[in-house]
Amino acid sequence: MKAVALCRESAPALRDLVLPPPQPPRGRDLLIRVEALSVNPVDGKLRAGTSAASLDTPRILGWDAAGVVEAMGEEASLFASGDEVYYAGDVTRPGCNAQYQLVDERLVARKPTTLDFAEAAALPLTTLTAWELLFQRMPLLLDDRRHAGQRLLVIGGAGGVGSMAIQLAHHAGFEVIATASREASIDWCRRMGAQHVIDHRQPLLPQLQALGIDDVQVALNLADTDHYWDELGHLLAPQGHVGLIVEPRGPLRIGDPYKAKCIGIHWEFMFARARFATADRIEQHRILNRAASMIDAGQLRGTLSEVLGPINAANLETAHQRLAGGRTIGKLALAGWDD
Repeated sequence: MKAVALCRESAPALRDLVLPPPQPPRGRDLLIRVEALSVNPVDGKLRAGTSAASLDTPRILGWDAAGVVEAMGEEASLFASGDEVYYAGDVTRPGCNAQYQLVDERLVARKPTTLDFAEAAALPLTTLTAWELLFQRMPLLLDDRRHAGQRLLVIGGAGGVGSMAIQLAHHAGFEVIATASREASIDWCRRMGAQHVIDHRQPLLPQLQALGIDDVQVALNLADTDHYWDELGHLLAPQGHVGLIVEPRGPLRIGDPYKAKCIGIHWEFMFARARFATADRIEQHRILNRAASMIDAGQLRGTLSEVLGPINAANLETAHQRLAGGRTIGKLALAGWDD
């Protein structure tokens, strides 16, 4: 099969390879033919942490894909051969930058019928991250209007996770404030459903107060945990919640004002369920199925901003560099394989 991987001869550069296909699926695994994939910061982090000396075999990255079920393990029951699916997968196993991949069916869902493969591949990791953070790590509800009148701040609104968090929070009834700093990213946040957009390069509280907002009940810091930590402690309402996905560079003070206000601090890492084989990992199947239904019903929209071409090392290299530059809006995808 064709693949793009890190290998001893090329690392840290990506390389086009021809590798043996995976073994036939066993247990609850699916063998999926990958039709499109998307990139995420986790690709760059794992790539940077991989040394050439450690590569006894090529390492295949990639944890956002859409494709077709080719075969199923003897215990798999959720899909049939030929089903079109999308998924993020398991960071402890080979990724989706290959024509074929083995994935536990509990992490997979049927692809939205209204999206093509590239559009679908842009969604799984960010959708799971935003959904789990809002509705499973935090005590918030997707379909309950009790959040009406409450305010939710998304720092990094134009990124992949931010794009989906804005939409989900809006659906849940929050008044959503997003941060962005460029005209294009501001427009993107508004298209995702943010009622207000403020500049994350400037102090946040004065901008909120200029909008008549003195505090927010929920804040999602999707960009820089350290930089906004003190300010969020002051602008969050008593008994509010802060959600985090980026590991801090140094220690954080979790006493006052966080303690005085009883602010809940919530971490999200969407690979935790797969990594630790938790008993509830089928939740990711359920979340992605529900998200697909909402997309097909027009309640959520796709977050793909650009398809960079077919899946090969050169195009993946471009995608990684663009993502590392920190100016990407929405998601970047690759679709199809070179002949």
